Amino acid sequence: MHYYLVDAFAERAFAGNPAAVVILTDPVPDDVMQGLALETNLSATAFVRKQGNVYTLRWFSSTTELDLCGHATLASAHVLWEEGVLSQNQTVTFDTKSGILTARKRDDHIEMDFPLETPWATEYPKEMRDALNVDPVYIGRNRFDYLVEVKSEDIVKNTVPDLDVCRKIDCRGIIITSRTQNGSHDFISRFFAPRSGIPEDPVTGSAHCALGPYWSQKIGKPELIGYQASRRGGIVKVFVTDDKAILGGKALTVARGKFLI
Repeated sequence: MHYYLVDAFAERAFAGNPAAVVILTDPVPDDVMQGLALETNLSATAFVRKQGNVYTLRWFSSTTELDLCGHATLASAHVLWEEGVLSQNQTVTFDTKSGILTARKRDDHIEMDFPLETPWATEYPKEMRDALNVDPVYIGRNRFDYLVEVKSEDIVKNTVPDLDVCRKIDCRGIIITSRTQNGSHDFISRFFAPRSGIPEDPVTGSAHCALGPYWSQKIGKPELIGYQASRRGGIVKVFVTDDKAILGGKALTVARGKFLI
């Protein structure tokens, strides 16, 4: 099985979020996919297999299968085009645990149609207060994550969560976010998901399915640029429509290899 290591939502190598993409010709047992994801030890390893006119796409962290993953979807589409499996002008249709997702080339980046995961207001759980030790402007959540808005980007950048406490909170992950003073971006964020085997995710496309509609309503415009302030850092473009979040970003392949199993 051949695999590709791709930096997604990246402007350069060693930035953005690295994902492994495995192109399958035959079905592979779930335990093998989970074992390979543990072997790569990345926040997501994607498994892509052609079935008719669509590609099945599954994502695994080192510990569990994921329900939705933006950066590994971006990486998978990038590989299909770069390796000549699809022509540059073809739209990629993925069949996933979150339904049909599509990706297409748009100038120098890739656009993906993702579901809106708009957060609703909720209370600040004691465990999260203990884990983050921040005073929130807003607390929301959706079916996956909590979203915590704080007063400044310095708070976002300097927060050091207690990951052991975060792991006890009943959610996929925690988004912490604020407006930014950088004129190139509309908002800044970080994402912690130790319960899913991801202490801090470098750049989280699916979190922007919540960040997009949240900041779009708050700022008053549908087209936004988010910066995820992890150590690697990355940029996610978001265009919010009535029924979806169109995510945009760049990707580049940094390695190719083969699993000898």
